[in-house]
Amino acid sequence: MAANKVYKVLIAEPYDMISEGMTSLLKSSDSFTVVGRVDSMDRLMERLPYFRPDVLIINPIMVDFSKRWWLHSIFESFAQLTIVALHYQYIDSNILKQYHGIISLEDNKMRIESKLKEALSMKNDISENYELSKREIDVLIAVAKGMINKDIADKLNISIHTVISHRKNITRKTGIKSVSGLTVYALLNNLIAEGDVQ
Repeated sequence: MAANKVYKVLIAEPYDMISEGMTSLLKSSDSFTVVGRVDSMDRLMERLPYFRPDVLIINPIMVDFSKRWWLHSIFESFAQLTIVALHYQYIDSNILKQYHGIISLEDNKMRIESKLKEALSMKNDISENYELSKREIDVLIAVAKGMINKDIADKLNISIHTVISHRKNITRKTGIKSVSGLTVYALLNNLIAEGDVQ
């Protein structure tokens, strides 16, 4: 996170009381300024290019199943945007994992700022470190060849936990979750030959 930079925040929240409260909490911040508020996904998609925020604080409830693709579109189209969930209703934990951070109604001003800074730092670390390490490439090749975690651990003389950790990093860095997708990635990057694929 850059020192002395003031980050622009856009709040996407259907309820005025919540969005006004969040705006009020961040009003006196030295690090964040609220540049706008929207109350629907339609308005968000319309106003996002105009506001060009550094941080989007969004209530995940706004992203119902029929609009889920919009969130993926935001992640892809605004790669530098840090997206933080404003969480105060039940949301499946798997859905919350896709956000860079989570703010809850119990958080005070100091905690909100801390969480936003942490999300920005994490986002920057991820975007700056997307190349696979030598060991991650070894694991990727083994996965592409059809090996299971235990076999990979035995072959590379590492623990299964370490294999799982490497696989999570590979998925994070490449954005690819499926074995077939990772196999195609390995083929396209000349990490394996077609004859090596099972």
